[in-house]
Amino acid sequence: MDQIFSEPAGGALVDNPWRMLIALCVSLFCSLILAFVYRQTHRGLSYSVSFVHSMILMAVTVTVIMMIIGSNIARAFSLVGALSIIRFRTAIKDPRDVAFLFMTMAVGMACGTGYWWIGIGFTLFAIPMVFFLHKAQIGAMPTSEMLFKVQVPEGSDHARLFAEAFYKFTTEHSLLSMESIQGGTKLELVYSIHAKTGIQEGLLLEELRKAAGGGKVALMLGQQNVNI
Repeated sequence: MDQIFSEPAGGALVDNPWRMLIALCVSLFCSLILAFVYRQTHRGLSYSVSFVHSMILMAVTVTVIMMIIGSNIARAFSLVGALSIIRFRTAIKDPRDVAFLFMTMAVGMACGTGYWWIGIGFTLFAIPMVFFLHKAQIGAMPTSEMLFKVQVPEGSDHARLFAEAFYKFTTEHSLLSMESIQGGTKLELVYSIHAKTGIQEGLLLEELRKAAGGGKVALMLGQQNVNI
């Protein structure tokens, strides 16, 4: 038992099967906790189960990589050359996801080098830290911003169509995009609008629909969680 939990040395994990097993189990356990925290605190529409699985697999894989490298510099350089062949083309939309990937990598590196208490301690520290940032909404800006999407006939004076509704129900508005659709017979407009305090979304939508002449309109809430 003293040999299993003693201070790690170069190649010690590879030479001791029990230490290898403990390192892999600790890495898996910590990455599962981080994956659960990620799921509980995720916001927006870009949640991916495959990303959660990737976090767990990455932690365990990095643990094995660190076991293989040990203190051998030649192995480290050869591994860098081998991994440079791989091309990662998956775009990560949320920078927060990158942070979780680095967290799981850190846990994997700690477990792979035999410093399990560092991996466990970091995980226990990260749990309240992430929940605090999530609950306290650190850096969040309270906003009433919404996206207003509408289709109007080509050649319409869209600025005058919605001028009265915008004046009555919004504090500010701006045109984000304008696209010609249906063979050039209609324009699709996307506005960013800030509703006045106390304005009900249903009433705002009805007024905008009337201003559009009864055409198709859409009001998207939670704009900061929507990828356009």
